Amino acid sequence: MTEVAFGGLALLVLLALFLTGIELAFAMAAVGFVGFAALNGFDTALCLFANDFLDSLASYGLTAIPLFVLMGQIAFNAGFARRLYDTTHKFLGHIPGGLAMATVVGATVFKAICGSVVATSATFASVAIPEMDRYGYSKKLSTGIVATVGTLGVLLPPSITLIVFGIITQQSIGKLFMAGVFPGLIMSSFFIVIIFGWCRINPRLGPESTRFTWPERWKSLPDVIWPIVIFLILIGGLTNGFFTPTEAGSIGAFAVLVLCIIKKDLGLKGYVRSLREALRTACMVLLLIAFSAVLGHFIAVTNIPQVSADWIMALPFHRAAIMIIILLVYLLGGSFIDDLAFMILATPIFFPVIMKLGYDPLWAGIMVACTVCIGSVIPPVAICVFVVRNITKESYGLIYSGVYPFLISMIVCMMLLFIFPQLATYLPGVMMK
Repeated sequence: MTEVAFGGLALLVLLALFLTGIELAFAMAAVGFVGFAALNGFDTALCLFANDFLDSLASYGLTAIPLFVLMGQIAFNAGFARRLYDTTHKFLGHIPGGLAMATVVGATVFKAICGSVVATSATFASVAIPEMDRYGYSKKLSTGIVATVGTLGVLLPPSITLIVFGIITQQSIGKLFMAGVFPGLIMSSFFIVIIFGWCRINPRLGPESTRFTWPERWKSLPDVIWPIVIFLILIGGLTNGFFTPTEAGSIGAFAVLVLCIIKKDLGLKGYVRSLREALRTACMVLLLIAFSAVLGHFIAVTNIPQVSADWIMALPFHRAAIMIIILLVYLLGGSFIDDLAFMILATPIFFPVIMKLGYDPLWAGIMVACTVCIGSVIPPVAICVFVVRNITKESYGLIYSGVYPFLISMIVCMMLLFIFPQLATYLPGVMMK
């Protein structure tokens, strides 16, 4: 058996392990270690395992992950999302479908300080859906939009997905953050347009709610302004080189914590809970990265990346068609296993191919992030839908029927990015020369 065939067989075993429910990081480590040992000997594999594990976790860039996760968890446990939703409700609730639009706007602002897809979906499922129920909103619309808005955190900074992609591909995390701003805002704008059009066609889907006075609206604005100020400080510092992504994460976490202390939103129990949840999430991501390095070395010695690149480049298709095939692989793989895990697995194989095709690496990162967005809401593994279902106890069929219109807008956003890559590359090109 050739090394390439052996590597292909090992990847099939890895996919089978994923389907058994074993922790994804441990499955990667097991396949990578055993495969490398079979090709190069047990002692060599043992040394490689130790070196890869230590070298990966010793990377300074990885320290940004737990800091940004902590910032998001503090904001989550302090009730930032509820206040953001209340503010946007006051401004938009009187419009047909306004509460659903308020969910989109509130989630978009919340993503500026929380990069967790699960936390956003869980928060707005608990906050927005009961409010929409109170005003007689269709369950299809309320559950569908809440399941979908959580995906915005994959594109809008501080995105854990973009941080991981930047570490794997050695791209600037700050530039990836900037590249995701326009696509994320475009996607959220599409969500609002769909809500508006849907409710114009069938007003019973999203009835008007209470019309608040302007003094009531102005009084609630500080709850929106402070998260935006923190976001602008972080992005401004990154784009101007005042601090690194790690320093941005530490400043952001400290700023959110100080804001919570001043406003008395977070007690000691809430802070401890934030630390515990951030530690759990960060450890999961860091283990995926560390053990993917072990698997990556095994895949490298089998020559699968080089052979795959040569085979794909030899296909008699236009480079755009090849890129679409690669994105479909990301989408298909992320539909059956965790999207972040599959991205970590597939990127070392496909990123060199994308570079050979002549595409911009920042644009490629945003396109891959878009596939992660879509993979988060399509079956069989749709983490955002699972979260909403577990909180609301509604049927999967009902939630998916509400997701599909917004899924179309996500696909349209990807098409626009494909046709106009400047949507992703313009901002980092202007602000981070």
